[in-house]
Amino acid sequence: MKLQQLKYIWEVAHHDLNVSATAHSLFTSQPGISKQIRLLEDELGVDIFARSGKHLTHVTPVGEAILEMAGDILRQVGTIKEIAQEYSDEKVGSLSIATTHTQARYALPNVIEGFRKAYPDVALHMNQGSPAQIAELAANGDVDFAIATEGLELFADLVMMPCYKWNRSIVLPKEHRLCRVYEDQGNITLSDIAEYPLVTYVFGFTGRSRLDDAFSAENLNPNVVFTATDTDVIKTYVRLGLGVGIIASMAYDSEMDGDLAILDASSLFEESVTHIGFRKGTFLRAYMYDFIERFAPHLDRKLVDRAVGQKTLIERAELFSGIEVPQY
Repeated sequence: MKLQQLKYIWEVAHHDLNVSATAHSLFTSQPGISKQIRLLEDELGVDIFARSGKHLTHVTPVGEAILEMAGDILRQVGTIKEIAQEYSDEKVGSLSIATTHTQARYALPNVIEGFRKAYPDVALHMNQGSPAQIAELAANGDVDFAIATEGLELFADLVMMPCYKWNRSIVLPKEHRLCRVYEDQGNITLSDIAEYPLVTYVFGFTGRSRLDDAFSAENLNPNVVFTATDTDVIKTYVRLGLGVGIIASMAYDSEMDGDLAILDASSLFEESVTHIGFRKGTFLRAYMYDFIERFAPHLDRKLVDRAVGQKTLIERAELFSGIEVPQY
C-alpha cells in the first residue's frame, strides 16, 4: 500500500468519481491513476469503487470506510509537513478559509490586508459557499478555517469560537415612504416593513433565520420577493425598486451606497454571532493563531488552546459564556 494510492482514491472520490478530471487536477495520467487504484484493490482484496464497464459508478460500503481512513492518513501527513514547516520557517506556508460572501466582502478585507503585510510569504485561499458547503470543506480538511453565522449545527465536529455580534439594517431608496415613517416615529416596526415586498438573503445565509423568527413571533408573513447570497446583488435590486432590502449592517458602505437610505433595524431582530472554527486535531501554526486574533481580538492563543481542550460542545459553550463578544 502506497501513500500515493490513498491520495488517488481520495481525490477520485472528491471529483465525482471522474478519473479524467482527477488526473487533470493532479497533473498525471488517467491510466496511471486507474492502474494504481486497481493495484490497491487487488492488494486489499476488495473493491473500493463499483464499476459499469470502465466507468466508476459509486463507492462501495467497504470503500466508504477505507476512504474515511485514507482521509485521516492524508491529513496526518499534511500535519507532519506543517509541523516541519513551522520549525524551518514560521512565516512561510498557506492559509485557506471558507466563508460566505458577506464575510469575505465586508468583514475580512482589513484583516487580510494586515495579515498579508505581516506574512507576505503565506499564500491565502478564499472559498465562498453556503454553511453546508463551508462545513464540508472544513470537515474534509480542504480548508483550514470555517467562518460562518448560520447552520452551526453543521459544524459540530469543528472547534467553533464566537468572533463578534452583529445585526441588520434596512436599505431602500431615499424617497421611500418608510424613510418618512422612520423620521416621524424615530423607528420602524416589523408591521411597517411587512407592508412592502422584501429583498434579503437566501434562507440559511447570513442570519436569515433570525429575520424569519422575528416575523413569525409577531404572526407576520413577510412578502419576500427576491433572495440572494450576495449583499451587493440585494442592494442592486433594491435600487431597481424590487423591494425593501434587509441586510447585515456591516454590508452598508457609506461611499458606495450613498444613494440608498439606511435605517437601523437592530431593535427588531435578535443579534447574530459569527464564529470561526477548524477541524479537531488541526495543527495551528503561529500565523494561524495570529489570523484568528486579528479577526477576533479576544481570541488570543491562550483562549484558543483552552477551546481546543474542551471535550464537548457544552464545555466549550460554558468557556465562552463569561466572555464578552465584541459588537461589529
